[in-house]
Formats: sequence, C-alpha cells, structure tokens
Amino acid sequence: MTTIADFKVTNNRGEEIDLADKKGKVLLVVNTASKCGFTPQYDGLEALYQKYKDQGFEVLGFPCNQFGAQEPGSADEIAEFCKINFGVTFPLMDKVDVNGANASPVFDWMKGEAKGLMGSTGIKWNFTKFLIDREGNVVKRFAPQDSPSSLEKHIEKLL
Repeated sequence: MTTIADFKVTNNRGEEIDLADKKGKVLLVVNTASKCGFTPQYDGLEALYQKYKDQGFEVLGFPCNQFGAQEPGSADEIAEFCKINFGVTFPLMDKVDVNGANASPVFDWMKGEAKGLMGSTGIKWNFTKFLIDREGNVVKRFAPQDSPSSLEKHIEKLL
C-alpha cells in the first residue's frame, strides 16, 4: 500500500525532501498560486500552520502555474511574495504540475486516493487541498473554495 512517505519532492531551494520524514505528522498539501482569486488563502493556511504546528501539523505548499498562468514567478520570487504579503513560514516546494503527463507523482497519487466532484481525478484549480493523516494516508480532498479555517475540525480529529 502506498502512502505519502513513499514519495520524494523538491523544495523551493532545490533540495530533495523525503516525505518519509513527515511520517507521524498531519499534513495539508496544497497547490498554490500568487495571482489567483484564492491567493488570500495563504493567510488562513499560515494561521493553521501556526496554530497546530507544535501538535505535529504541517502545511506543504506546491506552487503551480497550470491554471490561468497564475504562478509565473521563479522559486525565489514566489517565496518572497508569500513571505512579504502573507508572512508564510510553512514549507514551499518547487513549482509542479498537478495534472497531465508531467504531473508530480505525489499529486497523481493523492488524486487517485481522494477523487473530486463526481469521481473526477483532475485538479480543477489552484488551492485544492489534501489532508493526510499521521500514517501518510489521504483522508480528504477539499475544493479551492473551502477556506482553510473550515478545515480545522478535520485537522483537529487527526491530531
């Protein structure tokens, strides 16, 4: 059986991250964008991270430019934007594709584990969120319009 611990990703500094190191944490994995109508969700994601990080919770942001070219910047530009405008301190990964032939393997796996509306696997827009339990299993998929604060009760159940 596959879990998130079976994947490696690259952070926004070009360093490989073995997600096996995240085992034992509750994770919220989000495809993000800096020029999207949902971009203000960075505030809520950071608030969740600050509130629960000492209890073993982490947000992983994966910038993605597949939806309306709303994440055109470099890794450094994205990180600076997130820090200056939203005070983001949670980990940001390297820019990824979440759909198509070049989709990140971790996103392909999560999409298969938690399907979207009417059983679809594709991600429809920026700020789709996947909640992962301490064992590395996908628990739930949340739509872009689901505010970070609306996820609290789900996160608290897993902590």
